[in-house]
Amino acid sequence: MSPTAAAANGHALLLYALIAIAALIVMIARYKLNPFIALVLASLGMGVAAGMPFLTVVSSFQNGVGGVLGFIAVVVALGTMLGKMLAESGGAERIAKTMIGMFGEKNVHWAIMIVAFIVGVPVFFQVGFVLLIPLVFTIARQTGTSLVKVGLPLVAGLSVVHGLVPPHPAAMLAVGTFKADVGLTIIYSLIVGLPAAAIAGPIYAQWISPQIELPANNPMAAQLGTTDRTELPGFGLSMLTILLPVILMVLSSGAELTLPKENSVRIALNFIGNPVVSLLIALLFSFYTFGTRQGFGREQILKFTSDCLGPTATILLVIGAGGGFNRVLLDSGVGKAIADLATSLQISSIVLAFVVAAVIRVATGSATVAMTTAAGIVAPLAAANPGSVRPELLVLATGAGSVILSHVNDSGFWLIKEYFNMTVPQTLKTWTVMETILAVTAFAFTMLLAQVV
Repeated sequence: MSPTAAAANGHALLLYALIAIAALIVMIARYKLNPFIALVLASLGMGVAAGMPFLTVVSSFQNGVGGVLGFIAVVVALGTMLGKMLAESGGAERIAKTMIGMFGEKNVHWAIMIVAFIVGVPVFFQVGFVLLIPLVFTIARQTGTSLVKVGLPLVAGLSVVHGLVPPHPAAMLAVGTFKADVGLTIIYSLIVGLPAAAIAGPIYAQWISPQIELPANNPMAAQLGTTDRTELPGFGLSMLTILLPVILMVLSSGAELTLPKENSVRIALNFIGNPVVSLLIALLFSFYTFGTRQGFGREQILKFTSDCLGPTATILLVIGAGGGFNRVLLDSGVGKAIADLATSLQISSIVLAFVVAAVIRVATGSATVAMTTAAGIVAPLAAANPGSVRPELLVLATGAGSVILSHVNDSGFWLIKEYFNMTVPQTLKTWTVMETILAVTAFAFTMLLAQVV
């Protein structure tokens, strides 16, 4: 195929992707079609329009669903059960009361952002979310604060760490691709990430929350945010239980940095530091700290862990379908079309890193794909002009672009929508705008930092 024909085909793919995304929003928001069904229809339509064989389209969608749920389904299930134990025992209430007492009701959304930033460093976004969402539900109920006002700072803190701060996988890959210094990247990411999260999280949440009216009944809040107990577990024990997965993952990361690959201690720590295994260990530990220690019997614990899984079924189906849509977009060639378009732009490497990552993120819905693909495209161009910008700043610019404008092709969009019980337009106004503010402010701070380092 000639370059001209390839470019034309790439432009057509981008047009089809835009049409598929617009159709998806219309089907859900205007015609009230079930999001799962709408995602299936949009995925199949996109694949067929892009010229993929019919059976390949179906296979691509199934692989996308399986790829997402293979990790997220287990994380959501274990995290929800841990959250249920935290809520039923009164652990969430204990932590919430302590935080409210320390920071005051007016500032508790700031405290949540800081906690999310710290917890998010060693864990995946989804893991941090399911660990901390019971606190959001409890704090919102006890203070009478909007769930949006407390919840957006949570996801802002987790998201900025996910996109910018090593040792998250995509950020670490970008560090290697750009040949950046890990230590400096972490320092710079904190300088850039904290103010960006503050603007996109607590500050934006303060402004947007009065405009978002949520239903009185939230199935997940009912499961994870209420308790009638008067005997509450201690604050220290509650924090230890909820942070146990974080501690195990930190130990695993430390072992990777300090011990040989064949070392038996490193192998053991890598195993227990795996997100799934660490969550399972924390859940089993909670059966004592939040279960038998609080006077619950085996049958009650079984009931808690069974009952809480009901509301997650719809959430997981929608998240899985979002992953299927994402995979069809990638397999149809949309990501490559964007990469080819980006390389033809004559702009500075730091701006190119942000733009390429942003466009791939918007089209494919994956921050990881956006960051890794953009790093691979920009690194050779940056290497051809060494000294123009520090490689650590290229990592941050790429990470900033990778979190922008999360919408209906991102499984994270559906996770937030379902847990917060929002409509698609409400999720676009809150989560999508928050992610965009986060990306733009992080990039702006990166450009400012580039003037002094």
